[in-house]
Amino acid sequence: MQTVTVERTIAAPPEAVFDFLSNAANFTRSPLVLRQRLAEPGQGAPYGQGALRILFWVIGWFRERITAYDAPRSFDYSVERSFPPSEHRFGRVSFAAVDGGTHVTWTTTFRVKFPLIGGVLTRWVGRPVLSRVFNDVLDAAATDLVNR
Repeated sequence: MQTVTVERTIAAPPEAVFDFLSNAANFTRSPLVLRQRLAEPGQGAPYGQGALRILFWVIGWFRERITAYDAPRSFDYSVERSFPPSEHRFGRVSFAAVDGGTHVTWTTTFRVKFPLIGGVLTRWVGRPVLSRVFNDVLDAAATDLVNR
């Protein structure tokens, strides 16, 4: 299993940052995320608890469920199915008000489940791609929210 954690402080209020990052349509701001679709809306918000989102990345597709939604503090998600097949243990994006904005911590724990080469794919492909996408989306949030 590999854990990817990306942190950033964005010069915007927690509510605005939460709204941007909880909307998976903004994930396509990364060139590595090709498409997203909200397959089932969540409770109380389109991407709220129970929402089912489908993401198509350059490395595969992911069916993710929002498992907890505590606006504007955090949301959790789990990958229910994917290709290539993966095991996902934990995903959380948390938001904390700090001087000058909102500190975001985005963490996920996963592994690619391919016999023999899964460990190599997890470490040398999955980990850097997830880090890049998380950083791209945080860059987009900072750009959009700071320039408002």
